Amino acid sequence: MAADAQGMLKKPAYQGFYCRVIKRAVDIFISAIGLVILSPLMLPAALLVRLSSPGPAVFKQKRIGRGAKEFTIFKFRTMRLNSEHTGSGVYSDDKDPRMTGIGRLLRKTSIDELPQLVNILKGDMSLIGPRPPLTYHPWPVSEYTAEQLRMFEVRPGITGWAQTHGRKDVEWHKRIELNVWYVDHVSLRLDLKIFFVTIGKVFTNAGNENKGATVVTDNDRRSS
Repeated sequence: MAADAQGMLKKPAYQGFYCRVIKRAVDIFISAIGLVILSPLMLPAALLVRLSSPGPAVFKQKRIGRGAKEFTIFKFRTMRLNSEHTGSGVYSDDKDPRMTGIGRLLRKTSIDELPQLVNILKGDMSLIGPRPPLTYHPWPVSEYTAEQLRMFEVRPGITGWAQTHGRKDVEWHKRIELNVWYVDHVSLRLDLKIFFVTIGKVFTNAGNENKGATVVTDNDRRSS
């Protein structure tokens, strides 16, 4: 089914000079410098994760990336081992019983996202772009519409246009609409705007908690 979804994707509009050269060069530079500068923060964070509960410091998970292809994303582990196989399999909020004590702090400060600098350096991700969804949430890639699949024309990012509109409290249909809008309007000016708005949201922790259903079904829409 994933191959069918990839076949539905048109040749990406992601071929402009900014995206092909400037954006990628900035990604490489920032991720490399970031890994060096932030290592005094990342190393203690990794140690605290290991000490807080059994298991590895870095959590690896399959996500959907550019071209609707799967890749492995890296994050500091914030839940107990194998938590993705219990409950809904999706993070709810900071009261989620699967969370560790240090995990709550890492989530709240977004420090758990820092290992994704390695994803950026590898070329799996960009600093700015649509957040990469899980392979099964909000729905399998085979169930995306042709229009929704357009969000995969660009590399996914640590933060994106949808996150500037509410981070985790934006329903997925709306989130994907915002992601597609970004694909059609990607530019240096827009990326800078997203970057600085995100910095503000991280410091205020705005929109960093799920407050309701993140996926609204067609039945939900009809009954509302």
